[in-house]
Amino acid sequence: MPFIPVSVRILVEAVETPAVALVALGLVLVVGRSLGDVLGLRHWGIPEALLAGVLGLLVAPAGLVPLLSQPVIDIWDQLPMVLLTLVFATLLLAKPLPRPAGLWRPLSAQVLLALTLAFGQYLVGGLVVLLVLQPLLGVHPLMACLIEVAYEGGHGSAAAMGASYASLGFEGGEALGLAMATVGLLISTVVGGLVVVLARSRGWLMGGSTIASGVANPPEPEEGVTPQQAEALAAQAEPPLPPPPELRLSALALNLALTGLAVAFGVVALAGLRRVADHVGGGLAMVVDVFPVFPLALVGSLLVRWLLERSGKDHWVSTRVQNRLGTVSADLLITAATACLDLTLLAHDWMSLTALALAGLAWNLGVLLLLAPRILPSAWFERGIIEFGQATGVAASGLLLLRMADPLDRSEALQPFSIKQLLLQPIVAGGVITVVAPLAVSSWGLPAWTGLCLALVLLWGGLGLALMAGSRSPA
Repeated sequence: MPFIPVSVRILVEAVETPAVALVALGLVLVVGRSLGDVLGLRHWGIPEALLAGVLGLLVAPAGLVPLLSQPVIDIWDQLPMVLLTLVFATLLLAKPLPRPAGLWRPLSAQVLLALTLAFGQYLVGGLVVLLVLQPLLGVHPLMACLIEVAYEGGHGSAAAMGASYASLGFEGGEALGLAMATVGLLISTVVGGLVVVLARSRGWLMGGSTIASGVANPPEPEEGVTPQQAEALAAQAEPPLPPPPELRLSALALNLALTGLAVAFGVVALAGLRRVADHVGGGLAMVVDVFPVFPLALVGSLLVRWLLERSGKDHWVSTRVQNRLGTVSADLLITAATACLDLTLLAHDWMSLTALALAGLAWNLGVLLLLAPRILPSAWFERGIIEFGQATGVAASGLLLLRMADPLDRSEALQPFSIKQLLLQPIVAGGVITVVAPLAVSSWGLPAWTGLCLALVLLWGGLGLALMAGSRSPA
């Protein structure tokens, strides 16, 4: 472009790079899904999005076939938080809001299970550091915080806590946290997918033998119904013809606008919180500084749905479009996050990372398989697997695993999980406890902090068991 001014050329390049990045990410996901279908990965519990991420890793600048440029990868690296915000903005829009009376039991159980998971990660991290890593390798005590920061909080919390760790003498905390978050993202999808396969074979799923493609087993004809009557009933039950293309396009545009309103509310609310925190300062400023926008987008989703129902316009929302938007966003998130992994972070301190990663995985699996059936109400596995995915990788990992376990959405697990996220995000997974934990370890010492976490784990777990026992007792 010899005759184009430099300023125009810079503008064109600035537009081309994001466009190329988004198109390339979409192509990688399409190829990964196609290969996943051919290989039958879902039957083995491996999401196609993870395969797409591995393909992206291969064509990245440091991959075996470096087809993509570094600016493209830099854009991909910024997408997970944006996509996670979109996922949460669709969660409460897609369905009618539940009645508080019917939500109390599943929500309270979900909250207690999530608190047990989070404080248990501090507990097992403290035990591994105190009993193994400090005697053998002399690691820093704050390494005990990495499981919760990386598994519950993810890459965003690990990066945000780097400065706090450095100020407390743990210089490598940010890099180690990012490496742990990488491990958590991988094992949450791989191990979680295998657990879904196990649950399907053991009959733990609410849908019984529902296959991964999302098609339920056909119902058996009722007794006394002739084949002709059964055929007529089946014909009546067939889905209606799809609407014309212009109606589908308008429904898509309208639902994108509603999702955008939920996201806009989250962005404005976070800006307001940060303005208030700047004036207050202190610990509030530290918490709000690392607080992400996606929990507030969930509040926006709740608010938009409530306004639509109050005004009688809830028919504007298409459950199918909202679910599809959330699914595609989650798949793109897993693909982008996997493709942007920095494998060199795993080479340093690999022994410590391996010990912490295995301890955190063992705890999360133990809570899912041993405690969740005794705390959660009906559809315990579906409600538990979404919690496992979120507490090991990211929230989108939990949603991906739930879609594998419950493709027809029979369990109604999304609503209590979504509201639980809204309640607990300011506390754990990048909230107050994540910020306070390293300060407590430095001030009180790791043994005292680990003892406190043990007491809290017993408290939350005991309350969950008592709640389940009370619900089963005769009136």
